[in-house]
Amino acid sequence: MTAFSLAISLFSAVALASTSAVAAPDKSTATPTATPTPTEGVSLTVYSSADPAGFNPQQFIQQQRMSGQDNVWGVPGYGVVKVVRRVAVPKGLGELAFTDVAAWIDPTTVSFNDLDDAKTTVLEQNFQFDLVSPSKLMERYLGRSVTLAVAMGQSVSNVTGELLSANQGQLVLRTADGLKIVPMQGAQVTLGELPGGLLTKPTLVWKLASETGGDHLVRTTYQTAGMTWRADYNIVLDGADKKGDITGWVTLMNLSGASYNGAELKLVAGDVHKIQAQPEYMARGGMAGAPRALAMADAAGFSEKEFADFHLYTLPRKTDVAQNSTQQIALFPPVSGFKVKKELVFDFTGGMGAPGAPILDRDFVIASKAKPSILVSFENKKENALGMPLPKGKIRVYKEDSSDGTLEFIGEDLIDHTPRNETVKIRLGEAFDVVGERMRSDFTIDNATKRMTETFKIELRNQKSAAQRVRVIERPYRWTNWQITKKNTEFEKLDSGTIAFELDIPSEGTKTIEYTVVYTW
Repeated sequence: MTAFSLAISLFSAVALASTSAVAAPDKSTATPTATPTPTEGVSLTVYSSADPAGFNPQQFIQQQRMSGQDNVWGVPGYGVVKVVRRVAVPKGLGELAFTDVAAWIDPTTVSFNDLDDAKTTVLEQNFQFDLVSPSKLMERYLGRSVTLAVAMGQSVSNVTGELLSANQGQLVLRTADGLKIVPMQGAQVTLGELPGGLLTKPTLVWKLASETGGDHLVRTTYQTAGMTWRADYNIVLDGADKKGDITGWVTLMNLSGASYNGAELKLVAGDVHKIQAQPEYMARGGMAGAPRALAMADAAGFSEKEFADFHLYTLPRKTDVAQNSTQQIALFPPVSGFKVKKELVFDFTGGMGAPGAPILDRDFVIASKAKPSILVSFENKKENALGMPLPKGKIRVYKEDSSDGTLEFIGEDLIDHTPRNETVKIRLGEAFDVVGERMRSDFTIDNATKRMTETFKIELRNQKSAAQRVRVIERPYRWTNWQITKKNTEFEKLDSGTIAFELDIPSEGTKTIEYTVVYTW
């Protein structure tokens, strides 16, 4: 059993067990679920491990072309191809050639099912990928007669002889006049028939045993390298930064060595574990307007469902996936008018938490001048016109320039796989006209009573033409046992080591936070 078949079997078993646990049906009245009748065609499921921060499909293809490489093992993902095709199955023992498979197929993942005769058995399988190319042809013609048309000034001279060598851009021929070395560049080579054993397309060849034979419907499933996808999102904020419009796109890349016309396309989102071969064994053949809810079934996007512990996105229409191409497909229909929240957040301590022992050094202090991070967040809920699992990807934010109506880019961030009903947070950069300064105004330590006291003053200044609401995150970082004994502004305790102040700063105004923290150990 292949790894793919085993995964499907395990998934089926888990699904059956889950169904039985929810409701045990009455066996006397239960109606079996009809299995859909297979139809001829190809379906394609693409898995991705692409890091949206560092992987750009267009850039990857350009680098491949510039380097002249034909290697897809750097593509972060793979495809599972399922082909249903009517073929002539030989009766008894015989061979069946299956063409148009991906050049970067993993032959160890191939499964073969005769849908008209379940007793048909595969005895042997060969993947033949010795495809026609100029270098391959010249190798096969060693020891045979070839004719070269070589330019000699304004005329052309024909040279005929036995090909002895084709190496380093030169041909060595044995002619009636002796040995001749002819540069391949600019020479036109005339050959005879195509040598046996060379193919124009990658081909799977099976040795079968069939009791019936005949015109049968067969299904072939295999994995191939050279395929991946990634998600990209675009958000346009309104003038008040209270609402937004979002579109989602899938960029699909196919370098597998085959095209899939009229394919049923599925994408899998989630961290699916897959054993990666070591580089020295990687080679072809297995060797080195009004708010609108998300209408996911709409033809403009993918339908989504839970699949095992991952999410499966299915395009509700067939599409052509061309070889050596990237294409963009709408992930979901555009959504308008969902609620967003914009915040300016200071975090002077940079996420530093309490250490494993009290910090008693009086010279240790985090005092700095900084600008706040600009954060935009939204709830991925149905009540907010959203509510679908979002695959990880890059999310870009734009805002309209009211002076000319054009959209201007104001920042981007990455999101991880985000389930429904979770909050998405995007960091856009740092505010230009709001600054803050953190200073320590007092410090005392009494080693006898094991007590430290530290006082901070945080000055926030707003030079914008409108008032700004600011959130300041503070972390008592000297020790885990602490207490705020004095403050001039109320705060919220977020967890055992974090507090947050929120305050409004008037236009061209200043606000100050002062507090004292006492540590004991």
